[in-house]
Amino acid sequence: MSRILNVVRLQLINKQTFVWVPLIVLAGAVVISVLIYAMIPVDTAKYGGGGQAPLWYFFAIGLSALTLTFPFSQAMSITRREFFLGTTVAAALGSLLMAVVFVLGGMIEQVTGGWGVNGYVFHLPWLWEAGALSAGLTYFTLAMFFFFIGFLGATIYKRWGAMVTAVVGFGLALVLVGVVFFITRLELWGQVAQAFATLGALGLTLWMLVVVAALAGISYLVLRRATP
Repeated sequence: MSRILNVVRLQLINKQTFVWVPLIVLAGAVVISVLIYAMIPVDTAKYGGGGQAPLWYFFAIGLSALTLTFPFSQAMSITRREFFLGTTVAAALGSLLMAVVFVLGGMIEQVTGGWGVNGYVFHLPWLWEAGALSAGLTYFTLAMFFFFIGFLGATIYKRWGAMVTAVVGFGLALVLVGVVFFITRLELWGQVAQAFATLGALGLTLWMLVVVAALAGISYLVLRRATP
């Protein structure tokens, strides 16, 4: 456990990566969103997706968490298992911080009437329909999802190089396009939308947790054979 905590400390040596940059990105997105809301001349509630801005940055965190610190960890005789577990804990802490900020932001929006302009970045009705804890879990899960997408991509690159990474990326894009084509061709978008509505934000979040666990497992298996 002490060696795993050492990996967490290693990842958090530069706190800008896991803490300050995501918070700055989120603060900038909120300020810009509120300014845009203030310029929209309607009295109805206004909603935007500015809150997702730092989530995309977690993809970059996943990339850098492996490429920048993995070689150094191996020089310190840290096992791949310890590196993976410590890095996962560091990512979870960063995701938890963002989830707490997300929930607090939603509460502030409720109290202030959407920052005084009836505009909402955090308190999106669909995400909050099951309560604040559910909304926080959704944000946490999304952050971890993007992190492991980046982490897995970097791990594949370390294990097999740029060519295999490009082929895997192309293959995933092809599968996604194939699924969209299949749904469109069979005119199933209505059923898909109904399934999402039935599950709700909490249900989709729980399924996404399964996907995150699968991504983490694949990342670990690839990391066991990766070279620094």
